Amino acid sequence: MESVLVLDFGGQYNQLIARRVREAQVFCEVKPCTVSLEEIRRGNYAGIIFTGGPASVYAEDAPRAADGLFDLGIPVLGICYGAQYTAYTLGGVVSPAAKREFGRTEISVKPSLLFEGVPKDTLCWMSHGDQITKLPEGFTISAESSVCPVAAMENRMRKIYCVQFHPEVMHTPEGSKMIHNFLTRVCGCKGGWKMSSFVEDTVAALREKIGDKKVLCALSGGVDSSVAAVLVHRAVGKQLTCIFVDHGLLRKNEGDEVEEVFRHQFDINLVRVNAEERFLSKLAGVTDPERKRKIIGEEFIRVFEEEAKKIGAVDFLVQGTIYPDVIES
Repeated sequence: MESVLVLDFGGQYNQLIARRVREAQVFCEVKPCTVSLEEIRRGNYAGIIFTGGPASVYAEDAPRAADGLFDLGIPVLGICYGAQYTAYTLGGVVSPAAKREFGRTEISVKPSLLFEGVPKDTLCWMSHGDQITKLPEGFTISAESSVCPVAAMENRMRKIYCVQFHPEVMHTPEGSKMIHNFLTRVCGCKGGWKMSSFVEDTVAALREKIGDKKVLCALSGGVDSSVAAVLVHRAVGKQLTCIFVDHGLLRKNEGDEVEEVFRHQFDINLVRVNAEERFLSKLAGVTDPERKRKIIGEEFIRVFEEEAKKIGAVDFLVQGTIYPDVIES
């Protein structure tokens, strides 16, 4: 399955970039920029997209990707900070801009695979205080604005393309076309991926990996653990047991609703643990929100462990984590 990696450098639009890629019917994953070179190699990605970010690339604590990434030969699209990071890493110069650009900006584009089908003069969304002031060797300018001489640059031979603006936002009218051009004309992606096929592929992969072994899931009723539980159940059915720790902090009747959905609608093996008194006694008198969070998390694990021991030996533990939590963790 063809896939693209979105490397997160701390930008606020990382999930939106991933959405645009999926809208082009190409599967993608979002991972922190600190992911290892070996993990990137194993991913066999058709392309990599660098997100924006609030840092300055020349700062000592600026986020950086693994050394050697540009030597993998994988096509790269750098967006905003990602463009500056590319320039800086490959020997160019990034400096504070004499005039910062924020908001809608008109740019002029030059002939490029990235801009095929895009009018020569087009609007985009800029949001940057630094800019590329010297190109790395082998790069050419492919777009400019009245105050930003390097609104886009590229090294067509190495399949590295960079834009100072944000093609992923709706304020860049031709942005989706630019991302589509990168995916199809630069990365060679054919498209055709759909969310339904992702579910089918994931269930098949789980069934093959788990075989006839037992699986245990800590179910909170939230979207992440719930989706994970249903996917595994589709794959192995009654081999899965879910432990639902009801700590008494859910909305009114929500614990009953979770039990109804998973025990009766999905017919999943469900163990409901009513631990309301235990949790509330631990939280009594505690006012600091962070301390409350830690107490709830610690007690949840302890209750889960106690119930898991009653079930006996299992072979796999299910964990579901939504993308924002993966990045934050």
